[in-house]
Amino acid sequence: MTMRKALVVGIDYYETIGELNGCVSDAYAVKGVLERHADGTLNFTTPNLMVASSPGQAVSKSELKGAVRELFADDAEIALFYFAGHGYIEDTGGFLCASDSESGDDGLSLHEVMAFANGSPAKNRVIILDSCHSGVIGNSVTAPTVTEISDGLTILTASTAEQYAAETEIGGTFTGLFVDALNGAAANLIGDVTPGSVYAHIDQSLGPWKQRPVFKTNVKTFVSLRKAEPPIPLSDLQELKKHFPAADYKLPLDPSYEPERSTDLADDPSIPEPDPAKITVFRVLQNYARVNLVRPVDAPHMWHAAMESKACELTVLGQHYWNLVAGDLI
Repeated sequence: MTMRKALVVGIDYYETIGELNGCVSDAYAVKGVLERHADGTLNFTTPNLMVASSPGQAVSKSELKGAVRELFADDAEIALFYFAGHGYIEDTGGFLCASDSESGDDGLSLHEVMAFANGSPAKNRVIILDSCHSGVIGNSVTAPTVTEISDGLTILTASTAEQYAAETEIGGTFTGLFVDALNGAAANLIGDVTPGSVYAHIDQSLGPWKQRPVFKTNVKTFVSLRKAEPPIPLSDLQELKKHFPAADYKLPLDPSYEPERSTDLADDPSIPEPDPAKITVFRVLQNYARVNLVRPVDAPHMWHAAMESKACELTVLGQHYWNLVAGDLI
């Protein structure tokens, strides 16, 4: 089994600067969703959890720095760092504030985090920050508009360098959406949740807000962060080519595909009886339509397409997945 490591940090307690609410509960929620896939199989190997909700649980800068260094030191398939807590920014860059931070610039420098991540032997590195001003991470001090990200590194932050990250009594807005995404809201049709799909979900969900998430990446292909429950059985997806011999094929339908009909239609001798074999196929076609792979042609719904002897065809998304099936990529 390939190694998937995660460090999850949530800090509510601060000795000097203002305390927070919800960062610890956010950390527990992230740890919980990362530990296992939707089917119960192991995902990340027991994520390392560091939380501070009281003086007895304080997380110092040295402890935080040591944990980040350790996370990125191994040759893992994926090393993921999540942080929820205070963030700070000044002209020399940004910082993640530990419990013992007094002024902000005495926290863990984002430049140091980037040094650990950029130099890591891990194949994929993912940094997720739910803290104010976190969007500055990866920017060069001498050229603020230049991002320095090594191959295989992805960064997702709750807000831009200039913004604060919204927080409620129960947790951060960003992390709530992040957990929703991992639970399946950002899954593709085979159940994979990638950093790109997570960002798309959060970006769309925060549309009306002033807070804007930031996404920076340098990867050839996205790694799957978690396997969610797919919206359609894989076996059905793999049969796309069976039902549609070509991507632009229009599959002719007739009333024998549809088992449900009104009393008047059921008594009409000109309408063929339901065919069990075709009904089985039609259920799959309706599943395709439900996830936007198939649409009826010249009919409002699949039922009308069948009863009016119309046809159905692949959508643009359906043609994309058809090509994946045809290329043995699914």
